[in-house]
Amino acid sequence: MNDLDPLLQDARAAFAQAATPAELEDAKARFLGKSGRITEQLKALAALSPEEKKARGALINSAKQQVEAALNARREGLANAELELQLKAEALDVSLPGRARGTGGLHPITRAMERIEAIFGSMGFDVADGPEIETDWYSFTSLNNPENHPARSMQDTFYVDMKDAEGRWLNLRPHTSPMQIRYAQAHAKKYAGAATMPDIRVIAPGRTYRVDSDATHSPMFHQVEGLWVGENISFKDLKAVYLNFIRSFFEADDLQIRFRPSYFPFTEPSAEIDMMFASGPLRGRWLEVSGSGQVHPQVIRNMGLDPERYIGFAFGSGIDRLAMLRYGVGDLRQFFDGDLRFLAQFK
Repeated sequence: MNDLDPLLQDARAAFAQAATPAELEDAKARFLGKSGRITEQLKALAALSPEEKKARGALINSAKQQVEAALNARREGLANAELELQLKAEALDVSLPGRARGTGGLHPITRAMERIEAIFGSMGFDVADGPEIETDWYSFTSLNNPENHPARSMQDTFYVDMKDAEGRWLNLRPHTSPMQIRYAQAHAKKYAGAATMPDIRVIAPGRTYRVDSDATHSPMFHQVEGLWVGENISFKDLKAVYLNFIRSFFEADDLQIRFRPSYFPFTEPSAEIDMMFASGPLRGRWLEVSGSGQVHPQVIRNMGLDPERYIGFAFGSGIDRLAMLRYGVGDLRQFFDGDLRFLAQFK
């Protein structure tokens, strides 16, 4: 035993009595601080001879290492105690049953779109998809809607402040009609020079954009447009195709449709298509569901075809409106509010 053993015992006792990290730091200062007892022992070495310094210094360094070891042990003990308290406060009862993971489902608009594609696919129509940022030419001019024509205001859209490589203004497409032109151009190019060309039968479903917003209109909405062009396609074919589609979509064989004269720059003659349910809450009411008509000769030319040889029909229907009627939804905006309570009904 040497004269430093009582110092070690005092240090261990002081550290053990410290109940918090702050109290422990205070105890540390009494032994290892600038005026601490270990530090005072080191300062006293200056009065000793070289031989005595060597022997005494070794004892003091050993004592200092033991004090620091006791200090670190107490620090670790306090940290473990704090962690234990925290774990108890945040403990989980693992005996409770886990929360079941909910299963997702398709959005009602997606369901309606897939249903439309399946129905027209069964009638031999291809499905075309294309850019949502279009050129002014494809959105309007190619559809017999020249610049500054008043009919453009019927489909007021959002423009992008830039042009394509050919200097044509870009816009968010107001309808999916540009894909009809693109598809028909590719089809005509594929069969250029051939004696005969297979009919063009295609639908173009997708997102479209217009400056419009209320209970039945949205700035972003979904549309499906159909096109059938051949050498002998008439309004009779349009009526047969659309009636078959609308009855299949609503699963109602007694559903009726009618054509009302209208105006669209890309068709001539043009007609609105109304439908009427024979039963249900909307029975007896005519509801507008589509615009249609015989494709205008100028549009046929813009497709790269000869209007003296080829003729056809086109139509455009709002997928969101069809979904509203199918599912009995009164406000279009509910589809896009992101309310899971509403959307879960369609799982």
